Amino acid sequence: MRDGFIKVAAATPKIRVADPAHNAQAVIALMREAESLGVKVMAFPELCLTGYTCGDLFLQDTLLHGAEEALETVLEETKDLEVLAAVGLPVKNPFDNNSYNCAAVILKGELLGLIPKTCIPNYGEFYEGRWFASGKDADAVFDLCGQPVNLFPGILFACEDATHLTVGVEICEDLWAADPPSTALARAGATLILNLSASDEVVGKADYRRELVKNQSARCLCGYVYTDAGEGESTTDLVFAGHDLIAENGAILAEKRFETGLTVSEIDVGKLSYERRRMNTFAPPESPAERVPGAGVYRIPFSLSSEVTSFTRPVSPAPFVPQDQTLRAERCGEILTIAALGLKKRLEHTAASAAVIGLSGGLDSTLALLITARAMELLGRPMSDILCVTMPCFGTTKRTRSNAEVLAERVGAKLKVVDITAAVKQHFADVGQSMDDHSVTFENAQARERTQVLMDLSNQSGGLVIGTGDLSELALGWCTYNGDHMSMYAVNASIPKTLVRFVVGHVARTTADPALAQVLRDILDTPVSPELLPAENGEISQKTEDIVGPYELHDFFLYYALRWGFPPRKVLRLAERAFAGEYDRDTILKWLRNFYRRFFSQQFKRSCVPDGPKVGSVALSPRGDWRMPSDAVSNLWLNELEGLK
Repeated sequence: MRDGFIKVAAATPKIRVADPAHNAQAVIALMREAESLGVKVMAFPELCLTGYTCGDLFLQDTLLHGAEEALETVLEETKDLEVLAAVGLPVKNPFDNNSYNCAAVILKGELLGLIPKTCIPNYGEFYEGRWFASGKDADAVFDLCGQPVNLFPGILFACEDATHLTVGVEICEDLWAADPPSTALARAGATLILNLSASDEVVGKADYRRELVKNQSARCLCGYVYTDAGEGESTTDLVFAGHDLIAENGAILAEKRFETGLTVSEIDVGKLSYERRRMNTFAPPESPAERVPGAGVYRIPFSLSSEVTSFTRPVSPAPFVPQDQTLRAERCGEILTIAALGLKKRLEHTAASAAVIGLSGGLDSTLALLITARAMELLGRPMSDILCVTMPCFGTTKRTRSNAEVLAERVGAKLKVVDITAAVKQHFADVGQSMDDHSVTFENAQARERTQVLMDLSNQSGGLVIGTGDLSELALGWCTYNGDHMSMYAVNASIPKTLVRFVVGHVARTTADPALAQVLRDILDTPVSPELLPAENGEISQKTEDIVGPYELHDFFLYYALRWGFPPRKVLRLAERAFAGEYDRDTILKWLRNFYRRFFSQQFKRSCVPDGPKVGSVALSPRGDWRMPSDAVSNLWLNELEGLK
């Protein structure tokens, strides 16, 4: 299974009520269409071979036999299809004479198992309880369509060719139960749940159904394919909308309503398996066959080549940033509050008289000031308790210095200008560094002098130095050790550069101060730079992204490599889809190699970072989410990218 993806489909055929032969052909047609699209696992609606709305006809042997013959036709005509399908039909157990609302799981002409519905609604005498028994305690083996088959609610189907793919099935109202079968199936190893449903449509029900599917996929840390009955069902009293949903761990990947046909997407079962290991919540699967002791399931192995060669699921180029504008605004406000609460506690605990910030006129120090201002608001302290320090030197431009001054003024902070040019020149003379040698020493000496100034001023004022470096810089090691690398509390430490930009933009859009909004917009338009090399014609000469690569790429790499543990080839594959038309493969490969090289070589800087609040799903503090030896070797990761063009 390439990169852990499995292509799945929810299939709603156009049926005819009580016409199994016709419905079998509709199922076969959709299975063939699905196979042509590369689908490997699919689900059809509840009782789709007969129609869900057959009523008392379910009590007649003629319909039950017709359903069995229809299933036999489907098995015979799909022998050549490598598609695991769950098809709904009524089945009579010859041993107890009860009829069950079942999902027949089939593959290449083989009937792998029958899963009965356990939660049978009985709202009066004219509902499912009139025709079907609950399958909660069903456990039988009998012949159906000339094949021996298990009838049991806890069957898991484990793919031998795809390590992370194990399929479980539940039917419609089973999901509505207080303890849905899918919860137990997921804990027993299922990474993909299929739900065969026939949910009638009334106003407002679609939202409820959607949230239910999303939430269950999150609770079970699984992929969830929900397939609904649609056109062709009887409309005597109800309408069925064919509301098909594909979800993964709390996110809807694909959805259709009031349509027949296929809804297709890809479930990343490799990602789900990684998250289960990381959370340490789900027990590993037990024996690949037989009943799993104490788990209440049978595990049936099957073979399925599940290569996914094309994507339909969306891949955001900015995974740290919500795509929905309303949610994005909420997230930005929440980030400001969480970071400010962390700083508020530290200022209270240390009884600091001031918060000291090196204000450069760049994005990161701007966000640090905005967070600090929010912390002062929460403390009920004046903004004058913030000391902003701008420290011009060889690379400082008029634009960034002016922006720093205006920003401090609009926030209401104190501003101190300390020109470090003479101090740095004296240091160069002391250590024998030529002014014409613009090497790393030339740059780092300025960064360390700025940190020394901030530390000394914090001592003078009884304050704390507020760190400004962000998560992206920390991942790449793009910071001067014991320079901007060091502070007394690092408020941006778990905020990636792409998100820094959005948070600053959020403040610019929502502030009631037009002058503050204007300076924030200009800061957003300024190239990212440490301004450590001499300016050229008054303009910034040192642009960070020209040196280490675009931050939007590095944040993408960071998210998938750390948050989900994806291997380099998978990160590359997703990046190619996310940045199609913006970066070609060679460019992505170049910066991906650079990301891994820098990430491994710079761990020593992360091993001793200052305290700082975690605000998102990725953080690199050695005291929290990330523990990595400083001497780890990157060969395995870089070798995986060798030879790729």
